[in-house]
Parts: sequence; C-alpha cells; structure tokens
Amino acid sequence: MLLHEKLSPYHLILASASPRRRALLKDLGLTFSLAPNHDLEENYPDGMPAQDVPVYLAARKSDTFVSGLNENDILITADTIVILHGQIIGKPASKEEAVNMLSRLSGNTHTVITGVCLRTRSNQHCFSDRSEVIFRKLTEEEIRYYVDHYRPFDKAGAYGIQEWIGYVAIEEIRGSFYNVMGLPVQKLYIELGKFADNLGKPAV
Repeated sequence: MLLHEKLSPYHLILASASPRRRALLKDLGLTFSLAPNHDLEENYPDGMPAQDVPVYLAARKSDTFVSGLNENDILITADTIVILHGQIIGKPASKEEAVNMLSRLSGNTHTVITGVCLRTRSNQHCFSDRSEVIFRKLTEEEIRYYVDHYRPFDKAGAYGIQEWIGYVAIEEIRGSFYNVMGLPVQKLYIELGKFADNLGKPAV
C-alpha cells in the first residue's frame, strides 16, 4: 500500500513556516494542511550534544500544538541545524552575520542535521537525518553577491542548497540533498508509513 493510501484515514498537518518544507511534502504526493506558525524560542539545554538539538527542538515545537490535535490528526514538525567544527551555526540576524557564516563554511566540510517529530494526541515518534556538505573556497565577492541577491536570513547556515550558491559552492554531498533543504523526504516517507501502521485504525 502506498503512503498516501495508508494516510487516507488521517488528517496530516505540517507545522512549519518554511516554504521549502511545504513544497517537499507536497511533492511526496501527500495531502496536508498547515498549522499556524508559533514563535518558539529555539533554546536547548546547555551541554546538549549538537547532534541531539534538532530532534529536541522538533519535539518542543510539537508540544505547542498537541493540545489542539483531533483524534485523527498527525502533526509533522521539523528543525534543521548546521554544525561546523562541533559548533551550531544558526540563522543569520543580519547581512554581515550571513557573510561571516558563509566565510566560515567556505573551504570546509559541515554537517546538516534535520530532526523530525511525528505526533498524534497520544503517540510520538522522532528521528533525524544527517548529511555532510563540502564547500569549495569562495571569494568574498561571491559570498556578498549571494547574500545581497538571495537574503538567506531564514536559513540555518545562511544558505539554501537549491539556490545559486548551491550550484557554485558545493563540491560534494554525502547523504540526502533534501535533508539539507530542510526535510529528509525519503526517510520521512519510510518513517511516516511505519508510524501510520503502528497507530492502527483511528476512530472516525
């Protein structure tokens, strides 16, 4: 049975302001609605290993919606981080911060991890996916051109892999391309199918 058939008794909800996640979920052929965006401070406990942060934040996001879920709802939340030399690189707050972030990524290999949480009123399953991205050495002119023209202030690491910089900067990707975009759709397809199987038939 295909995933969209498994999910036919359910109401799928994506809680994300990211147009990239919306487009990727739509391209999976799934019908879903959007939850209103909650402004959640992306804080996490001191000392938490960087690789655990995306799942922690995705689960926290789901916590803000669970009380409003109906019996047949399945909620999807996600969070993506960029890690360079063990340090999390978030979203840039300014043009100069974006330039600085990209200058640090230039000529280096960084890690992108997306945490995903699947949630009903009584069940939860979280998982993550990991990709390694190798940037060639970029010139300052290239970095400033990208920041000026694409304004990547809503993106972890200050870049979108599907944009101009993805064409000119990336030498190699180990792992899922779509994970770097913000949603590991192949893994989501598998995990969502397992999650639906484990739920059993919902009340109508």
